[in-house]
Amino acid sequence: MSERATSPDGLDRALKRLAGAIDLCERAADLRMRHDDERSDAEDEFALMQDDRSRLAVELDAALDRSRALERASAEASDRLARAAETIGLVVGRFEPPAS
Repeated sequence: MSERATSPDGLDRALKRLAGAIDLCERAADLRMRHDDERSDAEDEFALMQDDRSRLAVELDAALDRSRALERASAEASDRLARAAETIGLVVGRFEPPAS
């Protein structure tokens, strides 16, 4: 070893560099832990959004099925009303006196 590294001043400098390196390592580890936590939070949020998306897709399919069923029922009711109106017209026509 050189005399500079073994002198009290050299030792102080080496200890300061070591302390600085340790501080850098601690900051890097802290940053990494925060990054990992944020990533975990983002992954959890993404999983929740995927669950919501799946649930909404199921609800949308059910709503579309109900809408189609209502459209069919509406068309059937419209046909029945048209036939009923036609029948009523025929019945009323039988009871009306002929025009003179």
